[in-house]
Amino acid sequence: MLVDRWPLDTHQEVRDELLAAYGSPGRSYHDLRHLSEVLDRLADLGCDDRAVLLAAWFHDAVYEGAPDDEERSATWAERTLPGSIAPEVARLVRLTRTHRPTGDDPSGQALCDADLAILASSPERYAEYARDVRREYAHVPDDDFARGRAAVLADLLAKPALFQTAHGHELWEAAARANVTAELSRLRG
Repeated sequence: MLVDRWPLDTHQEVRDELLAAYGSPGRSYHDLRHLSEVLDRLADLGCDDRAVLLAAWFHDAVYEGAPDDEERSATWAERTLPGSIAPEVARLVRLTRTHRPTGDDPSGQALCDADLAILASSPERYAEYARDVRREYAHVPDDDFARGRAAVLADLLAKPALFQTAHGHELWEAAARANVTAELSRLRG
């Protein structure tokens, strides 16, 4: 149960606001299931760092398909978390805009790997994920969506590695590249 996975002993009202945000109408992919899956993937990576776990909770707190969603999510963290941890959580949330942490940032690498791990899911789950993302952008015409989605996927494939942690790379890289390449071919075909 997500309520039990909140990494602080305090700030339950913030947790409840986040749960409400992830559970709000219009979210087909960036929802409570996504939050749970990101937390699961952090556990798979052996990450129990409180700032990273909080960043997972906040990383899609604001999700409206706007270019400033991550910034607004980071600002929410800065505004509501205790002072000592808030700057690091906000920094990590901002990294999820590009998923390009530096080589000397294990916290950023873990969060970005966990967020992208959906790309390595089974073909059935990946298809469901792709359909859910399309539903979130139902207001965008098909051709425009296909071009935009293809650009995002091509940008991901251009990275030397999708996953930055050694464990994430080992677990997910090959399957993720296969799934993303197949979706990109469908979008361009």
